[in-house]
Amino acid sequence: MSQKVNNDFNIEFLDHVAIRVKDVTLSAKWYADVLGLKKVQLEKWEPYPLFMLSGKSGVALFPSDIEKKTKPLASKDVKIDHFAFHVTAENFEKAKAKFTALGIAYKQEDHHYFYSIYIKDPDDHTVELTTIKVDASEFYNGSVS
Repeated sequence: MSQKVNNDFNIEFLDHVAIRVKDVTLSAKWYADVLGLKKVQLEKWEPYPLFMLSGKSGVALFPSDIEKKTKPLASKDVKIDHFAFHVTAENFEKAKAKFTALGIAYKQEDHHYFYSIYIKDPDDHTVELTTIKVDASEFYNGSVS
């Protein structure tokens, strides 16, 4: 008889929403001026994404590819690219176990500062779970290298 494994995990907060924009500089200025978000550009990820943060939450700005004549589903057009929930390292591992148990395919990536796993929702939106690898206070204050 198999024993049921509890793979439940907890979301801590919405980490970021990644958006494709026509003009990264203009968008960064707007998010700073209008919403008071702080610009954080990370050495290992330059030039993109450009984060605009309030505490541990914000937007990640990426340039769009508005010159393309055709717009496939995976285009880099102006759109929401993905959204990310922050989880602890423990919950990151629990999430992978749960996705495996449910037969949900996921992709894991090492982003130098974070580990991330990506899944697709029923509408094919990309959902990211991310866990920080470096000192969180240094990262969110823009002082990590």
